[in-house]
Amino acid sequence: MTVQREETKERRVRTQEMVDKWLSERQQMLVIYCQLAGLEPYTPDKPLKKLLREFCQVLVDYIAFGHFEVYDRIGRGEERRTQVLQIAEDVYPRVAKVADLAVAFNDKYESAKLDPPLDDLDRDLSELGVELAGRIEMEDQVVNALLR
Repeated sequence: MTVQREETKERRVRTQEMVDKWLSERQQMLVIYCQLAGLEPYTPDKPLKKLLREFCQVLVDYIAFGHFEVYDRIGRGEERRTQVLQIAEDVYPRVAKVADLAVAFNDKYESAKLDPPLDDLDRDLSELGVELAGRIEMEDQVVNALLR
C-alpha cells in the first residue's frame, strides 16, 4: 500500500510540474502578445520585427508543449482519471484547430522572410487572439481536471 501511495504522489508531483510549466509558457506568450498588440499601427519604423519573432517562437513553444507534453501524455495512457480523459477528448479537436492557426501565423510572420508584410498583422493578431482565448478556456478545463 505504501508503494502505491508513493507512486500516486510522484505522479501528482509530475502532473503539477507539467501544469506549472504549461501555464508559465502560456503567461509568457500572453505577455508578449499584449506587447505586440499594443504597438499598432504597425509601421516599419517601430521596434516590431524582434518582438514579432520573439512572439512567434514563444507561441510555437507554448503550442508544442501543450501538444507534445500534455495531450501526448494523456494519449499514451499516462493519465488514468476518467474525467481528465473525457475533457481532453472533448476539447482536443478545437485545441488542434487553434494549433494549426498558430502555426500558420508563425509561418507567415516568423519564417525565413526578413521583412514580412505588416498589412494584415492587426487582423491576424486579432483572429489569433480570439482563437487563443477559446483555447485557454478549454485548457483551463483540462488543467482543473489534472489538478483534482
